[in-house]
Amino acid sequence: METLPSYAEDIYGGDSPSISMLSEVAAARKITIVGGSIPEKASGKVFNTCCVIGPDGQILAEHRKPSGTCVTDVGRIGIGICHDIRFPELAMLYRSKGAHLICYPSAFNMSTGELLWDLMQKSRAVDNQLFVATCSPARDPNANSDYMIWGHSSLIGPFGEVLAAAGHEEATVIGGMDLSTIQSTRENLPLEMQSRGDLYRLVDVLVNDSMKSRSDLCREMPA
Repeated sequence: METLPSYAEDIYGGDSPSISMLSEVAAARKITIVGGSIPEKASGKVFNTCCVIGPDGQILAEHRKPSGTCVTDVGRIGIGICHDIRFPELAMLYRSKGAHLICYPSAFNMSTGELLWDLMQKSRAVDNQLFVATCSPARDPNANSDYMIWGHSSLIGPFGEVLAAAGHEEATVIGGMDLSTIQSTRENLPLEMQSRGDLYRLVDVLVNDSMKSRSDLCREMPA
């Protein structure tokens, strides 16, 4: 984390080679790219930011922990970064906002990856009956670092099925999503209807700060 300021980019100030590259690729290929995360400098602060780039090369949304969802040509997407995948409340909020897919750019290490990587992805997908995609850096066994990456980028379906997965090496993985399976899964197992909202509920509180509105989550329990 101490090196983030040295690599921080000004996304909206025209000084972001990462976003420029992603925008060029998205526009050239006419695709939507969830590109993150990168260190971003803005208003004298440094953020760990993930941007969603549309087929026209423009930024559709950005995620700075936490955020909302964005509508794309492949459905409504929610974004989380790495550690966010551990928190079911954020995924529940995205489901309540109509997300079809939650993307988690992440960099789990060897210990947390082996124990939790598959579990966390499948839990968020199954609990909310939607798709979950994770993107991890490839592992470099020769890297001069104490932090070794787990890898294993994946696409998980609403029933926890693995639709596509990479190993720890650099690779491009392609997986398909049939969004109609979200509806059929929820009809067969109506978790939202069965949820005991009289005992617990998710509260989405909008807080205005100096930059923009953001969502803070809390659990409200009955007295």
